[in-house]
Amino acid sequence: MAAGEAGEPGKRGLLIGGADRAAGTGRTEQDLNPYTGEVFATVAAAAPEDVTAAVDAAAAAFPGWAATDVGTRRKIFLRAADLLEQRTEDAVALMAGEVGGTRPWAMFNAGLAADVLREAAAAITAPRGEVLSSSSPGEWGFALRQPAGVVAALAPWNAPLILGVRSFAVALAVGNTAVLKPSEDAPLTAGLFLAEIMREAGLPDGVLNVLTNARDDAAQVVETLIADRRVRRVNFTGSTNVGRSVGIKAAENLKPALLELGGKNSILVLDDADLDYAVDAVTFGAFMNAGQICMSADRVLLPRALEQEFSRRFAAKVAELPCGDPGKPDTVIGPVIGERSAQRVAALVDDAVAQGAVLHTGGGRPDGAVYRPTVLSGVTPEQRIHSEEIFGPVTTVHGYDDVDSAIEVMNDTPYGLTAGVITEDTRRGWAIAQRVRTGIFHINDQSVGDEPQAPFGGVKDSGYGRFGGRDGIDAFTDTRWVTFREQHAQYPF
Repeated sequence: MAAGEAGEPGKRGLLIGGADRAAGTGRTEQDLNPYTGEVFATVAAAAPEDVTAAVDAAAAAFPGWAATDVGTRRKIFLRAADLLEQRTEDAVALMAGEVGGTRPWAMFNAGLAADVLREAAAAITAPRGEVLSSSSPGEWGFALRQPAGVVAALAPWNAPLILGVRSFAVALAVGNTAVLKPSEDAPLTAGLFLAEIMREAGLPDGVLNVLTNARDDAAQVVETLIADRRVRRVNFTGSTNVGRSVGIKAAENLKPALLELGGKNSILVLDDADLDYAVDAVTFGAFMNAGQICMSADRVLLPRALEQEFSRRFAAKVAELPCGDPGKPDTVIGPVIGERSAQRVAALVDDAVAQGAVLHTGGGRPDGAVYRPTVLSGVTPEQRIHSEEIFGPVTTVHGYDDVDSAIEVMNDTPYGLTAGVITEDTRRGWAIAQRVRTGIFHINDQSVGDEPQAPFGGVKDSGYGRFGGRDGIDAFTDTRWVTFREQHAQYPF
């Protein structure tokens, strides 16, 4: 199946050195449609020998790609961005069939992913280095940022175009090569489809290689990739539990890792907020992509005087959100990534309700992988949903007595990815932003926001390292100190 034939199941191989090839063992893995449960595609299941072959190809391509002039590289990335936008409808169909993405979410993915490529194109000609002072007359020193080598790019399923592109874009732009391992739930959208676009844009063979794999082999494939001495950077986006394992494995092999992990994100509504705006903002922040975004709002905090009225308006709006078939253009809440995920989310809600939480809308049993959008209040620390990342179409409403106690709740989590405050007084919002311990904070907005030029990332258990801007360039380059002399040096012996 060509990646553009998004709605038709078919067989896909690995992409190694520009060649479409079967796994060395001949094994395959089924890629399922989360809404129907049917096979969407069949992909090659890489084994350790395939990992080595992919790194071979990336390492062989590295010298030539690193030496490619910036004008050529920039044209490739700009062309790729245009191609991705032109194939938006292919991307919409792919995301609906492979990850249950609704049309608005898929179109947002395609647009932002194209902009990530354009921002990477800008990084190609960004200044990288500085002139250093020297204590010796006639000597010059330079701090140069140079590509590190082969990058292990590990991409998730939930925002497959955005995070698939982000896993490799800046890394390739600054002269590295990469081996991309997309999630088992999005091998096409987060991997092979993007690689096809990059190749059509003119990316040389071997610069970007793609490994798909069986679920049971994921840990072995990743460990083999990270352990290869030629891999010099590790880039992972996904859950905190898996990210911790990836970080440990990278550290054991003395390789820098960029980890963008989970979140337990809050939106704080102040007493001066426009309540209708707050309802709209929280609905978006909590339920876009069925809550399957690392930035999704798990908690909404309101003054107790507003809690009841907000909950009434909020629950009424959420109850009317169309949910179900992601292929229908008006669907807002599609399926979660699979029936097991839906059951996990339902178990969190059931546990909370059994321990006294109030169900305002939603709840009940999943319909396959579809779980109705749900709003809870009365959540206490004894309930699992209080501290666990939900990653589904559920959010919780909390009343507070004063802003200080609300900020304590926002910070009372191992995570630290993003947060927002809804207020008509930006000075109050700015003061709160200084006190909330997250990598991202939005004033008079909800928790979900992403721009390719921004330093995106979290603190605490939400990971370390940053995408975007100067940080993104630094993450995928090494600093070298280079000197030269205008005249011979004098030595003591």
